[in-house]
Amino acid sequence: MQVLFQFDLRGPGYAEELGKTMRDLCADESEGQPDVLEFATRLVEGTLAHREEIDQRLQSVTRNWDLRRMANVDRNVLRMAMHELMFCQDVPPKVAINEAIELGKKYSTANSGGFVNGILDRIRIDIERERSLPNQPPSQPAASREAAATEGLGT
Repeated sequence: MQVLFQFDLRGPGYAEELGKTMRDLCADESEGQPDVLEFATRLVEGTLAHREEIDQRLQSVTRNWDLRRMANVDRNVLRMAMHELMFCQDVPPKVAINEAIELGKKYSTANSGGFVNGILDRIRIDIERERSLPNQPPSQPAASREAAATEGLGT
């Protein structure tokens, strides 16, 4: 979350420092656990790689709330958890949501836990519904599917 927060504030130029920052942040946590750095790297790289798609889905759920107005910590906690929900089949949705709630409570405002929970639960429901539909990619936001469908009809 700290790396995503920094990337959000400092922009794409921060990418040059990502590897060192990840190693530094994970050094204490990963002693004797090499998979911590690997998992953290996977989360950061995946979230950044899918950021546009994640932001589109996030914006579709927060219709009347511009992402730029959202607290930076909340926005990046949501992005990371959404990456887990959308792309990490090995992470149970409840675990991703609970971890995000705790991060929001710890690093943001007193209201962040409920805010994060409400958004992620809505996304979880949407993703589960999409995955149950035949021939639907699980990570494509509904608005994108509708746009693609209308493009195919020539409208």
